[in-house]
Amino acid sequence: MASLNELRAKSLVETDWLAEHLDDPNLRIFDCTVWLKPDPPKIYRVESARADYNAGHIPNSAFLELTEVSDTNSKFNFMMPAPERFAASMAGRGVSDDSHVILYSRQTIQWATRVWWMLRSIGFDNASVLNGGFDKWQVEGREISTEPLEYSSDALTPRPRAGLFCDKDETRSAIDDGAACVVNALRPSLHDGSEGVNYGRPGRIAGSINVPAGALLDPETKAYRPWPELEGLFKDSGILDQEKVVLYCGGGIAATSDAFVLTMLGKDNVTVYDASMSEWANDPEMPMETG
Repeated sequence: MASLNELRAKSLVETDWLAEHLDDPNLRIFDCTVWLKPDPPKIYRVESARADYNAGHIPNSAFLELTEVSDTNSKFNFMMPAPERFAASMAGRGVSDDSHVILYSRQTIQWATRVWWMLRSIGFDNASVLNGGFDKWQVEGREISTEPLEYSSDALTPRPRAGLFCDKDETRSAIDDGAACVVNALRPSLHDGSEGVNYGRPGRIAGSINVPAGALLDPETKAYRPWPELEGLFKDSGILDQEKVVLYCGGGIAATSDAFVLTMLGKDNVTVYDASMSEWANDPEMPMETG
């Protein structure tokens, strides 16, 4: 089993490393960005970032339209599809069993971690998140391309890994489970219900702890804060002492950044409530609280 340092080095790559390996033939580099535009009272509307990719991206990278590789039959945005379907979608975009996938996004790392978590859930472990994403790459003055790229189709074998995603019932059970904790990755004003917009009802899942995904990043570089600081964020809340961690947000995106960091800290019983507040807040049977 790989050590934590080996896992981190494999799963989170720096811009220096990527710049040196851009021409590696087995790399499949994807811009995973999606824009969530403010749209009260719905909180946001989904917009593609393809135009931004076309205007400038990391060389040899393709654009991954997350909505197209998610479950298009669900009433919720970005839901994880069946493993076989997701594997086929990624294979159609050039990913094979032998590929090394590099994932990056803009402004926030959570879109890259979302795809990393999805790949992990089908047993694909050779994916890496670019620390700081396109923002750090651009600030450092590295090469930018405007040439679009699409990888040739390949074959990818799904090897589903159970437990990385959970549903409403499992989340509800975790509330009363003394060996589990429920963690909200949304910003504090959504967690306490003070913001004035909500996903159906204001506030949070009853009893949940708030570790905002945004707090994991350095606001200047958009990269993750040092590992000791990240460990402190989860340790201070008692999360690292729990046997199981259930993570949620608005729609299972920000929660994957918390999930990524917890995995890098050695937690192996971490699950993401995929529909998150988009489902929970609209079900009056599910307990919530504010303040």
